[in-house]
Amino acid sequence: MKTFLFQGDSITDANRDDENEDNFGLGCGYALLFASDFSRKHKGEFKFINRGKNGDRITDIYARIKEDIINLKPDYMSILIGVNDVSHELTQGCGVLPDKFKKIYCMLIEEVKEALPEIKIIILEPFVLKGLHTTERWDEFSGEVEKQAEVSKRVAEKYGLKFVALQTIFDEVSADGNTRYWSVDGIHPTAAGHQIIKEELSKAVEVLL
Repeated sequence: MKTFLFQGDSITDANRDDENEDNFGLGCGYALLFASDFSRKHKGEFKFINRGKNGDRITDIYARIKEDIINLKPDYMSILIGVNDVSHELTQGCGVLPDKFKKIYCMLIEEVKEALPEIKIIILEPFVLKGLHTTERWDEFSGEVEKQAEVSKRVAEKYGLKFVALQTIFDEVSADGNTRYWSVDGIHPTAAGHQIIKEELSKAVEVLL
């Protein structure tokens, strides 16, 4: 049986229960939707683990690289990270700026690939919409998340990894101005928003099988 690992921040975490991982460890977001659909299509072929963590920045994922990635020995891993690196900087002054974001992201990928040379990694693009948490400083939020998205894409290209674009899709579906349908606050997706992430991730993974 192969292992699929979800890594990321609160979007990936989605209220998962890390004390009851066997039954409720996937949370209620795109990780659960993906695992549900994939399990039906590939019965008995995959085990799914979610180690997304609320509030995580790239530095936090790197700090737990042994415990929450390498020691789990995943065959596949998706990573969705970047928005907290921006929001923490804008609101608390403790984010991760693009240059350091790239440096740590590269270190993470290199060390994971060294330890697990056969792993297939999918990088998901960080995204942001107008909402409760973002509208007041929209120009800064959107501009800085765009920089992190570009870094994420370049990291994927550098290491030959699959990159999943999300910002353009969210922009398209919310072109009517109803961003609340897709995100509760501009950062965290609604059920419909999680479905978009699940669909795009599924397309990327099917190519890698």
